[in-house]
Amino acid sequence: MTATVEIIPILEDNYCYILQDSATQKTAVIDPGEAEPVIAYLEGRDITPDFILNTHYHWDHTDGNAAIKKQFGCKIIGPTYEAAKIPGIDQTLRDGDIFQCGDIDISVKLTPGHTRGHICFYLPQDHILFSGDTLFSMGTGRLFEGSAEQMFEGLCWIKSLPPETMIYAGHEYTLDNAAFCLSIEPDNAALIKRGEQAHALRAQDKPTLPVSLATELETNAMLRASTAAQYADLRTKKDHF
Repeated sequence: MTATVEIIPILEDNYCYILQDSATQKTAVIDPGEAEPVIAYLEGRDITPDFILNTHYHWDHTDGNAAIKKQFGCKIIGPTYEAAKIPGIDQTLRDGDIFQCGDIDISVKLTPGHTRGHICFYLPQDHILFSGDTLFSMGTGRLFEGSAEQMFEGLCWIKSLPPETMIYAGHEYTLDNAAFCLSIEPDNAALIKRGEQAHALRAQDKPTLPVSLATELETNAMLRASTAAQYADLRTKKDHF
């Protein structure tokens, strides 16, 4: 394993991630919805990023792109399907592509639902998933543009990954999601434990991420849905929770 990941809290509840290959020092900034704290972090550690990777075009994942690119000269890279909506994009990625960050292989997976062109970044060598707004801890993204069937298909792909995969999601939504999941499965012991751990972490202003896929499979009601119809029902209930 050569990948290291640092978490930078930005905006109200977003996370930006700094992915670095420890062998080559190649560095990618993932979903910078705000520039200032990211630039401060990088400059404070004398890191010059090579890439900005966007999972989708929403402003809270891309608004920092331009300033970071101007400061460091890095390339903006995002989904082919949303290239027109990401200003200054230099390179596009489509489903099935493998992107190299130094010696790190980054596999690109199209997971529409939240947006039509949303992609996830999976590092098979390191068992790391940057899930953007497709999967959160104990939740999933809202269906702004795609269908429940599309989102469910993407979630099934995530469920097929190794259980030790560590998930880095786009937002800190864990406490609210835990409350919803407990309303669905109030006797789920693993869920109760995870909720308690999450409350303890947030009380110390610490992220509840990353989280293992194994934990999510035990605690995330959305992932525990076995059909697209079941998922759609849960997603509707969460929208009105």
